[in-house]
Amino acid sequence: MTKRFTKLQKLKQSGAPAKKSRATEAVCNDYMDYLRGECHLADNTIAAYRRDMQRFTHWLGERNLANLRINELSDYVANLHREALAPSSIARNIVAIRTFFKFLQLEGLIRENPAELIATQKMWERIPSVLTPQQVDQFLSSPKKSDSYCLRDRALLEVLYATGCRASEVCTLRIRDMSLGERHIRCQGKGGKQRLVPIGSRAIIAIQNYCESSRSKLAAKNPHSPEELFLSRSGRALDRIQLWRLVKLYAKRVGISDEVSPHSLRHSFATHLLAGGADLRLVQEMLGHASIQTTQIYTHVEHSRLKKVHNQFHPRA
Repeated sequence: MTKRFTKLQKLKQSGAPAKKSRATEAVCNDYMDYLRGECHLADNTIAAYRRDMQRFTHWLGERNLANLRINELSDYVANLHREALAPSSIARNIVAIRTFFKFLQLEGLIRENPAELIATQKMWERIPSVLTPQQVDQFLSSPKKSDSYCLRDRALLEVLYATGCRASEVCTLRIRDMSLGERHIRCQGKGGKQRLVPIGSRAIIAIQNYCESSRSKLAAKNPHSPEELFLSRSGRALDRIQLWRLVKLYAKRVGISDEVSPHSLRHSFATHLLAGGADLRLVQEMLGHASIQTTQIYTHVEHSRLKKVHNQFHPRA
């Protein structure tokens, strides 16, 4: 019998809320270690699961974790709907709970797993924000010579659109990951998985201009010889928040929707490839999706666009 199981058994008998809260917190910390060490999830995914578990334990309150039943867990899912969370967030919360109870079962902390009975959240067909090719052209050319880090920012935006990489993948991109002569880069994706992604001539030229002119000056400000391609004004690697702010800045400059984010360029990359006739499996590989179902949303995006064009221009639509 494990120490945590003993704690839960005592709490089950005594019902002391304060101790129970500390025991639950300890188990949740062990769950995070399980996600990192055995499930090999990426740090960003673990951070999202941690937030999900904080929401869950806050709702849990004085309820006894070892005694939860499916009707109570269903009430929690209903509460997520009442909070008006996005469908994708609700789906992830459900996955986090189901995985958590599976962990409790594996550890011998519970015998029966009520979370197995939670109905899977049906993902609503939410069309992601996608730029038109014309908007992409305006957006990528928005950094001007008057901007302090024009060459870096142009290269940054070009790489986001040319590769469809996630913001975190672009931020961790290193010089040695570049194979510009062979026209591809190596990305470190979710769960530490690596993949090769082709890169076009415009992005290659933008990277070369940045490296020849600006990057060495930025790197000189950092005594630790940074390996990352994209550096901040202090010489450190750009982080996701800085990247997000830059995308918002240049989107606003050219009058594009406030909803544009780094992920919008990833969505646009995939949608434009499929519109041009690319094979769905190849797009899946370039995006680093584990499941083809994740990539299929972009076929819905293109189908939605075609319907809009048909309704707008066909005389009998």
